Amino acid sequence: MTSETTSSTEALPRVAPQQGMPEQVRIYEVGPRDGLQAEAVRVPTPVKAEFVRRLVEAGLTTIEVTSFVSPRWIPQLDDAHEVLTAVGPLDGIRLPVLVPNDRGLERALAAGAREIAVFASATESFAESNLARDMKGVLAMFEPVVSRARSAGLPVRGYVSMCFGDPWEGDVEPREVASVARRLLDMGCTSLSLGDTIGTGTPGHVLELLDTVRGAGIPLDRTALHFHDTYGQALANVHAALTAGVTEFDSSAGGIGGCPYARSATGNLATEDLVWMLRGLGIHTGVDLNALAATSRWMAQHLGRPSPSRVVTALA
Repeated sequence: MTSETTSSTEALPRVAPQQGMPEQVRIYEVGPRDGLQAEAVRVPTPVKAEFVRRLVEAGLTTIEVTSFVSPRWIPQLDDAHEVLTAVGPLDGIRLPVLVPNDRGLERALAAGAREIAVFASATESFAESNLARDMKGVLAMFEPVVSRARSAGLPVRGYVSMCFGDPWEGDVEPREVASVARRLLDMGCTSLSLGDTIGTGTPGHVLELLDTVRGAGIPLDRTALHFHDTYGQALANVHAALTAGVTEFDSSAGGIGGCPYARSATGNLATEDLVWMLRGLGIHTGVDLNALAATSRWMAQHLGRPSPSRVVTALA
């Protein structure tokens, strides 16, 4: 596996560990799925597969490869079967895929998926916009999907969107997030990802939400956070979550992507920016920062625009 050591001539942050921080953090890379799904430029299947391979070479061990949604919803990901079979399986590498329903699960299993994710919402408006169902209907739809996947021996991640704010409803109560998260765990999800889909969260809000989630009996060692950097708060929010004991974070190589169903959602937290901060805190990720930045610059060329990642820009 790629180490975090680099030559002394490369720009690196000073390592200054803080008391109470974890020694290691898992990065859940979402660039090939959540990153590319919102991009207008059509990315060829071989380029998507190569993107995943380069991310693996840079040291990432959990990479969400694609989504088995209807091509009518996300045309960019209509080659999900071809991409997954082109890159996997890989020893020691987790390659989860997103599924929207039982039909999506069937397609994912046929392509050899070994790990899946489902996505719910903490608000009624986003549930209706994203899945054309109310929150109760969304959770009911996923129960047989999760049950079938677990019976097949697959880990299942449960995403909860709009955990901090909603473009239609405004502020979201932490207890509503905890309620949906609890339902996902109770139906069999093995882990959770709580998403700041439109990027309105702040560090205090993050700590309030995590306190509420923990109070609902949801262990933080099964909980990841997914931040968008709409208001420039993503890294500050990660730091707050680290102090609370969270050790898994979603991010997207080069900061690509957003959410096609939420008008005010901008790019994901860039993996390079996350790694730079974690390295400065002395927290191990296993990621080769320069190799990752080179991969993001390569993908930016295919997308026809510069990477929005500050670290990618600085290292260039």
